[in-house]
Amino acid sequence: MKRPAVYIVASGRNGTIYVGVTSHLERRIYEHREGVLQGFTKRHGCKRLVWYEMHDEMEFAIAREKQIKGGSREKKLALVEAMNPQWRDLYEELN
Repeated sequence: MKRPAVYIVASGRNGTIYVGVTSHLERRIYEHREGVLQGFTKRHGCKRLVWYEMHDEMEFAIAREKQIKGGSREKKLALVEAMNPQWRDLYEELN
């Protein structure tokens, strides 16, 4: 599904988290899960999609990503808890 999205991947419940933006959420999460992408998420084992938000325009998705990244860890965890209190891997919902 090619549509702008902001997302959070985590290493586990209350573990290391990463906030990202993409134009194709399903493909990007697959890349995180398979370790295709070098960098922070691979080093820290952030493979579980725990939160996402779809947008109509990439500029809005980028602005939202910056807003979330600029917030505290507590605010990021609150986003996850509100949408996904069990910290399930939401990747399967994308298919």
